[in-house]
Amino acid sequence: MPRMDLQFISSTSPGQALTLEWLETNGLGGYASSTVLNCHTRRYHGLLVANLKEPPGRHVLLSKFEDSLRAKGREYYFSCHQYPGLFFPDHDPLPTSFSIGDCPRFSYRAEEMCVHKSVMLVRGRDHLMVRYDIEACPGPGVLRLRPFLAYRSYHSLSRQNPFLRVHTAGIRNGFMLRPYEGMPPLYIRTSVKSRFSPDPVWYYNFEYEAERQRGYEGHEDLFQPGILDVEVRKGSTVIVSVSLQDFKKQTGKIWTEERERRIRERTGNRTVADRFEDREDRANLDNLIAAGSQCLIRTPAGRPAVIAGYHWFNDWGRDTLISLPGLTFCIGRFAEGFDILASLAEHEKDGLLPNCFSDHSQEKSYNSVDATLWFYWAVQQALQHTGDFETVEARLWPVMKKMIRHFMSGTAMGVFMDDGGLLQAGHEGSNPTWMDATVAGRPVTPRWGCAVEINALWYNAVCLVDELARRFGDRALFFPELLPRIRQAFQETFWIEEEGRLGDVYRNGRLDVAIRPNQVLAVSLPHSPLDPERWPPVVACVRRHLLTPCGLRTLSPEDPHYAGRYGGDSAARDGAYHQGTVWPWLLAHFGEALLKAAADRGEAKRFLLDLLRSFLRRHWKEAGIGCVSEIFDGNPPHRPDGCISQAWSAAELIRLYTILNEIGD
Repeated sequence: MPRMDLQFISSTSPGQALTLEWLETNGLGGYASSTVLNCHTRRYHGLLVANLKEPPGRHVLLSKFEDSLRAKGREYYFSCHQYPGLFFPDHDPLPTSFSIGDCPRFSYRAEEMCVHKSVMLVRGRDHLMVRYDIEACPGPGVLRLRPFLAYRSYHSLSRQNPFLRVHTAGIRNGFMLRPYEGMPPLYIRTSVKSRFSPDPVWYYNFEYEAERQRGYEGHEDLFQPGILDVEVRKGSTVIVSVSLQDFKKQTGKIWTEERERRIRERTGNRTVADRFEDREDRANLDNLIAAGSQCLIRTPAGRPAVIAGYHWFNDWGRDTLISLPGLTFCIGRFAEGFDILASLAEHEKDGLLPNCFSDHSQEKSYNSVDATLWFYWAVQQALQHTGDFETVEARLWPVMKKMIRHFMSGTAMGVFMDDGGLLQAGHEGSNPTWMDATVAGRPVTPRWGCAVEINALWYNAVCLVDELARRFGDRALFFPELLPRIRQAFQETFWIEEEGRLGDVYRNGRLDVAIRPNQVLAVSLPHSPLDPERWPPVVACVRRHLLTPCGLRTLSPEDPHYAGRYGGDSAARDGAYHQGTVWPWLLAHFGEALLKAAADRGEAKRFLLDLLRSFLRRHWKEAGIGCVSEIFDGNPPHRPDGCISQAWSAAELIRLYTILNEIGD
């Protein structure tokens, strides 16, 4: 059964179809992606976007093919381009169907023509294959391919320039070229006999509408080195191989091996998903695992990592740690999960873990207080699913001890433990928490000081260290007096008695009483700093003000600073990012909190399952097909936005499903 199908009807407009995107990844941080029309709307779209070691970072090498079938005096196109005031071709622009089973697959039917086009990247290689199966053809025809090259950073745009080397060299059934000094060569060949005709020419002003809507430059020039022609007829199969190395193995064999690998992987995914009796839940979990797995990579340096989101995010410490349980421990990928934790631990500095890894492997950004605290939570999750205390003690315990001591004694970024045992972090103008958007250099949501979720995570971390110290016999890290002190200070600082909820940030003697989702972590975490009788009103407040069909709002709609729509230019988007915009990853913590606070856990489970089913039923076929978006508008109808595939969105829904599976009706 295919993972996800999307059927088009004749009334589907190009405008609608241009909002639907597909994603294919290679496990190295590289990807292929476009809209279902194969008409690019973003600078980040491309058929071969490689995550290179030199020059470092992701680069759009092959932007697209203009591919068509010529037969009986007609030309049928399988891709589209948008130029200023012009859409090409202006006829037959839609595939009749699209699916993402083993890989993205497009079907085109018109008159006597039927062609199926599939796109696949080889796991662990910068190697693209595009397959054309000619099911029906009105007589002998020619499959024509015009490759368009960008050869630039995925954040940039290319323009015609005199530095590109237009020379191509012939290889069997194709050609190779090395467009720029210091960039890798490109080998393009077909699986069957073909004819390459050099025809070096620049095409100007491809228009990327999504970039223009986001307030960025949205026009690009692309280089065409020539034309590949393949004679075809009914029943023909042509596989086009695009790679950075000249592989000797037959393309058809590589295709078969990669497809078989994917089938084995999906079989393993379904074994996890089969824990659920309901067919829809099994399908949802299967799809979530497949979507989340696209974010697990090996960097060019060989480091195991998690891409925070496609298309434009790199691997970030905070996102990695929030995502890790759902992507690995919940689904049995124990070794991979521990490897990523151990790799992150190697980059600890003065008690802090990197929030951002740059494309340059030596450069990291230590500007987050909660990356360290999420590390302890991820270890808790690892132990819950593996029970492997030996690995934790050998590989992770040394850095856990070091980080907790740094936080207690004080370290960089203004992080220190105050007299009450609470954690202070940051300074005026800094962004130490996950709500870190800035406009004109100033935080949109100032949260330096004593933040509620930071201290919930802090209490949870100290509890875990105390537990492990007792298990491992590390008496210096027993905290029998500190833990009740933190708990008391937390409730005295954040609890708003008359409203039965928690404030958000305490600083300079004042509590910010904005209703935000951060308070829910004080209930959801394994060790709660709140008295249990205070759990239900906190959950009720979050449910009443913040819960939507696709996640939690970041601010109550009743707040005068609430922004219900995420859109516009960079400043407008950043201004709304944490001021009402909905985040799906928070559903898992809301779900945990609801279950802990509920008088009837069976009823709470049914409510959460209905919420998940309704959300995913709608969302699988919008934005990134088969992926879970980063964010949604706070206002109905909760339009998806941000990255089309966000690691912690998929991961935390996997984790929530796992939690629900453990609860009886």
